[in-house]
Amino acid sequence: MRRKLAITSLLIIFAVVILDQLLKIWVKTSFYLGEELVILPWFRLLFIENNGMAFGMTIGSKLALTLFRIVVVGVLGVYLAKVVRIPRVPAGYVLCLAFIIAGAAGNIFDCLFYGLIFNNPWPPQVATFVEWGHGYAPLCMGKVVDMLYFPLFTFTWPAWLPMIGGTEFEFFHPVFNLADASISCGIIVLIIFYHRYILMPAELRKL
Repeated sequence: MRRKLAITSLLIIFAVVILDQLLKIWVKTSFYLGEELVILPWFRLLFIENNGMAFGMTIGSKLALTLFRIVVVGVLGVYLAKVVRIPRVPAGYVLCLAFIIAGAAGNIFDCLFYGLIFNNPWPPQVATFVEWGHGYAPLCMGKVVDMLYFPLFTFTWPAWLPMIGGTEFEFFHPVFNLADASISCGIIVLIIFYHRYILMPAELRKL
């Protein structure tokens, strides 16, 4: 049973990474930067790039962030390999870890290789593959591709409110990718349903 769980976790990681990369490469080679495709009023594809973390956030230097991501994925991978062997750890907890690792790994590929294999033309031209090492940035300095945009609803704040009165509010504003969604969903489900298992393997054996 635990062997099947381990295999399922690996399949989730590979599937999420592959789908994430296929979508990113398609968007990057089919859309110019800033181009938007309206699929539904509340669901659009909007091609943007960022140097930071999930949902376009930026913390510290680009190189440090990329190296930090690699370390985190490595640590979580070792943790997952140990946790999956513990019978009393729920399968849901293990699968949440798999989704988190998959999402983190998906964005690592952008940072590591996209700068080496893509050019970075001005709109309305779209990016193309180039000879290895002749792209727009060195190793670890590539930009993360985002495209999923869900402007579910908008409204205008009442004029009498200080600071924000009369301004328009949009939900949901951030543009993200499948890797971001995988990380976020994994963390949310893990916190809500499996928070008591967020421990190191040695402590898990005592449960």
